[in-house]
Amino acid sequence: MSGASAGRPLLFRTMKVKGSILHPYRFLILVRLVAIVAFFAWRVEHRNHDGTWLWATSMVADAWFGFSWLLNQLPKLNPIKRVPDLVALADRHGEAILPGIDVFVTTVDPVDEPVLYTVNTILSILAADYPVDKYACYLSDDGGTLVHYEAMLQVASFAALWVPFCRKHCVEPRSPENYFGMKTRPYVGGMAGEFMSDHRRVRREYGEFKVRIDSLSTTIRRRSDAYNKGDDGVHATWMADGTQWAGTWIEQADNHRRGHHAGIVQVMLDHPSCKPQLGSSVSTNSPIDLSNVDTRLPMLVYISREKHPGYDNQKKAGAMNVMLRVSAFLSNAPFVINFDCDHYINNSRALRAPMCFMLDPRDGQNTAFVQFPQRFDDVDPTDRYSNHNRVFFDGTMLSLNGLQGPTYLGTGTMFRRVALYGMEPPRYKVENIKLVGKAAELGNSTPFLKSIPDGAIQERSITPVLVDEGLSNDIATLMTCAYEDGSSWGRDVGWVYNIATEDVVTGFRIHRQGWRSMYCSMEPAAFRGTAPINLTERLYQVLRWSGGSLEVFFSHSNALIASRRLHPLQRIAYLNMSIYPIATMFILAYSFFPVMWLFSEESYYIQRPFGTFIMYLVAVIAMMHVIGMFEVKWAGITLQDWWRNEQFYMIAATGVYPTAVLYMALKLIRGKGIYFRLTSKQTEACSGEKFADLYTVRWVPLLIPTVAVLVVNIAAIGAAIGKAATWGFFTDQAWHAVLGMVFNVGNLVLLYPFALGIMGQWGKRPGILLVMLVMAIGTVGLLYVTLQQDGHRMSFLTRPSG
Repeated sequence: MSGASAGRPLLFRTMKVKGSILHPYRFLILVRLVAIVAFFAWRVEHRNHDGTWLWATSMVADAWFGFSWLLNQLPKLNPIKRVPDLVALADRHGEAILPGIDVFVTTVDPVDEPVLYTVNTILSILAADYPVDKYACYLSDDGGTLVHYEAMLQVASFAALWVPFCRKHCVEPRSPENYFGMKTRPYVGGMAGEFMSDHRRVRREYGEFKVRIDSLSTTIRRRSDAYNKGDDGVHATWMADGTQWAGTWIEQADNHRRGHHAGIVQVMLDHPSCKPQLGSSVSTNSPIDLSNVDTRLPMLVYISREKHPGYDNQKKAGAMNVMLRVSAFLSNAPFVINFDCDHYINNSRALRAPMCFMLDPRDGQNTAFVQFPQRFDDVDPTDRYSNHNRVFFDGTMLSLNGLQGPTYLGTGTMFRRVALYGMEPPRYKVENIKLVGKAAELGNSTPFLKSIPDGAIQERSITPVLVDEGLSNDIATLMTCAYEDGSSWGRDVGWVYNIATEDVVTGFRIHRQGWRSMYCSMEPAAFRGTAPINLTERLYQVLRWSGGSLEVFFSHSNALIASRRLHPLQRIAYLNMSIYPIATMFILAYSFFPVMWLFSEESYYIQRPFGTFIMYLVAVIAMMHVIGMFEVKWAGITLQDWWRNEQFYMIAATGVYPTAVLYMALKLIRGKGIYFRLTSKQTEACSGEKFADLYTVRWVPLLIPTVAVLVVNIAAIGAAIGKAATWGFFTDQAWHAVLGMVFNVGNLVLLYPFALGIMGQWGKRPGILLVMLVMAIGTVGLLYVTLQQDGHRMSFLTRPSG
């Protein structure tokens, strides 16, 4: 720490794992590594000459399993938790000198991403506990729909009531849908006498607001039909002021379709003044008393970038880069934070927490981004498909916090603006930011280039800008498809293009430049969102993630070729993230292995002696799970979190991950990209039941491999029991059959959530599944015994006499 910063208060606390947990954890990792080496040495010494091809294949598979495990384990050797100190931040910086923040929210489809989610996210941002004149909110509507535009007009109107209400009564959370949906709301404000009447009035106003939001599509269509009446050749979509919508029309036409329309920027709420503006007492225009409440609202901007069929629009990454450039003109805050449209601010002080890391006197200036864990609402109580993913968010990310920092996870992340511009961290570049050599990389807009030095001043607030014709033209230029031609946008500047997991690879690009990141967890959770509880949608989500990870490995963002500024163990972590689906090809092969001996009297052995082989496997796998228990302890997660993660990994390993590997192979052969569908957050379940989507079956080819694995393992258990009955339960053959059956049973236990999922409504009664499994296994066993007896009888009858 430098002398200049030594006397200043530290803004976060560092908490390391207790030695009583960490040292045994590291020792067990070493012991398991030695056991794996010993296992391989034993296998080589006892080579199976009866089935050399099978033995060699299993050796390759086990070697890859060991390699993958080591890649996964090494970055976890030094987990560190860092806790923001908001009191120290207030003491040092206060309200007046907190830096500016630009908040980015992205959405595409008002059906797959319901508008109600988006408006609640925006309202929670507008009501955040941060100086109102020091942050601005931007919504990127990448579908260019009038529904989102008019929803923002409704938000601007309702926010004038909702935001002051939140300030007056210290409401938490500040997403109205989630707030009014809570059963209990402990009051922490200072005006308890007025709370109940204010609450009733605001709740009624919110109910009317929801009606208006839900009816927007119908209202716009009726209005457009009225304007189009009599115009046989024109089926335009019309705005409320009687002008044609510049974006996507309901009945799409040239220059007005989702992939081809003009750019739109509209400031919905102007930047507020620096001085508080108190509201009025109860009146016709103010249903609650706001005479002692600051009624100012943050700046709110609607953006829909230009799209043209001759250009690859680059999905979310392209939309984020346009917002980054446009915001540089309108607010140019030194920090930006991005959200998916279904992630709302759950803790109103969440925007302050990352500042504890960014402004910390120790190494804050070299911190490029702060990543929050993702927390989810409306997940079923048993978390059947591991939607909470706590093993990753609270385990893996915490371990990376002890290295160069967590990866970027796509939402709930605060960035330093200049890091997104591709600038190097101060530790490697001590002189002031210079644009020599960077102009061509950042595009040909001189006003934009001039804005960059201001955006690098971390103490900078937001200065109001007058949007005149000249500025409008400059902004329009930044939004054109052609602006990025010949520049480094999408590679070395902004969010990275041409990879499905643009979040991970963008974080990687920043890390390889020498920046670090921080993991920030707080209570209550900073942000909360929605997760797909339908099996098919969850699998499609994981397919996109795993396919994108493989794309990273076969791109210029491969961790093996990164610069030496990337921490060695951070490099290993990124390498593991880019190749982890490959191991599942061997898991899938092992899962189908019983097919070879299912209906044959001959036993195929991977390794001899088979009993010793099984004992080795059990020991190595048991050690892995004991290590997992230590991770549960230092990560602060539950056994259910860990177990659901194990189960869902097996579900993905038998279907999704191998499919991702196949997609990647086809891409390498054909040279064409892969389309991964957007995860739908809109339920199709007709029932009013809260978790109805959990019991809805949507059959797609992606389910077939895992169904086949289920069938094979059920049949294998039945056949093993049948063999034991045929050969005698105390013979060596029966013993080997029972040992092999242990792994078949293990597979069924791991695939249990999947089996419930494909049962649909019957999945509400797990007992039915147990009965069906017992019946299926018993049927196969009886069939095997019957066929064997018939075979022996035929063999006896056809045997030559005398």
